[in-house]
Amino acid sequence: MVIVKATQESEAGAMPSEEVLREMGRFNEELVKAGVLLAGEGLHPSAKGARVYFNGDQRTVVDGPFAETKELIAGYWLLELKSLEEAVEWVKRVPNPTGEESQIEIRQVFSAEDFEAPQDVLDHEESLRQQIAAQQADK
Repeated sequence: MVIVKATQESEAGAMPSEEVLREMGRFNEELVKAGVLLAGEGLHPSAKGARVYFNGDQRTVVDGPFAETKELIAGYWLLELKSLEEAVEWVKRVPNPTGEESQIEIRQVFSAEDFEAPQDVLDHEESLRQQIAAQQADK
């Protein structure tokens, strides 16, 4: 997962310029042509979000906005790649999201095989993935 960090501007709801949108569109097209893009979207500011905190059985909901902008996410790409090195090479080609100082984080997503779970749990997860794929195909 490639995570685009939020900025004060993105948290204020500022939309990217037409130039940045076009550059990102061209980059997304490269990802699609390479067959590595699984998903990718920009996110609304945290003011339109909420956090749910857990403590035992209790749940506490806190509405946004959230204070630490540098810890927030403004968007993401979900890419299927062979290695961290390949992900780094792709991210180095991303158009600068802000045109100024910005940051993109790369994190590996767990696969079912990474967990030491009983086979029935893994089978259930696979069944859910197939249901999601079928639902997406029906749209």
